[in-house]
Amino acid sequence: MTKRCERLGSSAAARSALRDAKAVLFDCDGVLWRGEAAITGAAEALGRLAGAGKQLCYVTNNSSRTRQAYVEKLQRLGFPPAETRQVFGSAYCAARYLSHALPAGGAAYVLGGAALSAELEAVGVAHLGAGPAPEPGSANFGSRAPLDPSVRAVLVGYDEHFSYGKLCLALRYLMRDGCLLVGTNRDNRLPLEGGSAVPGTGCLVKAVETAAEREAFIIGKPNRYIFECVGKEFNIDPARTIMVGDRLDTDILMGNNCGLTTLLTLTGVSTLEEVKGHLESDCPERRNLVPDYYVDSIADLLPTLQD
Repeated sequence: MTKRCERLGSSAAARSALRDAKAVLFDCDGVLWRGEAAITGAAEALGRLAGAGKQLCYVTNNSSRTRQAYVEKLQRLGFPPAETRQVFGSAYCAARYLSHALPAGGAAYVLGGAALSAELEAVGVAHLGAGPAPEPGSANFGSRAPLDPSVRAVLVGYDEHFSYGKLCLALRYLMRDGCLLVGTNRDNRLPLEGGSAVPGTGCLVKAVETAAEREAFIIGKPNRYIFECVGKEFNIDPARTIMVGDRLDTDILMGNNCGLTTLLTLTGVSTLEEVKGHLESDCPERRNLVPDYYVDSIADLLPTLQD
């Protein structure tokens, strides 16, 4: 089916898409809030959706927060009460993946922080390496550190302590036969308020892939695995599910890849100008970045929900 990026609510078909949906999946940063400020009207819109019996889920590539941290933030910003089982962060889904993929007695070497470590611990995945690395010159610096015999996977997430020493140790583990390479997501740049940005997890994943000379299995959007986690937790029909996001290359692409109805909100990263460029392209890959619908803000759902 050809995607047209129609304004939601501009036609009877667009309005019925929202009314007929049984589940609505939301990205968070740039969609529901910016920093510590909720998008105006977003909490009310989600309250209406919950009141109408829609299954709400939160699907984020951010691996620096636990599911519980998202539940607490939703509550703090006035959104409908949520349970941890409604939150699908790339940290949790990576832990879920490794809990099945690792051999018995296997552990993961982690490039990541406290949230990633907590999610691994919660599902019983043994791991090491999270947090600061040994200093250069020490006996445990990456190129000289003794290797843990139980490590059978390297997991790369958002790591403020990423270093050459960690990269060395990751490579040494990945040179073992059968050692898995897993990345939480490929987001290369994280936007900040005021128009600035910082490097994202994708930069770290690429560094490890380059050293290891192989590609990682990626957990987060636009890959299917994170949506498969939602599908295993809730019995949802893709044909009656809407994916709401602010990024074409993650949220919208995942939704299109998984057969969901896709809705772009313009409060975050991607713009209508980008969509227009994809619409005018003859490249199938670019056309797959086009959403079904768009809104200026999640608050624009309110009139449709009142119909």
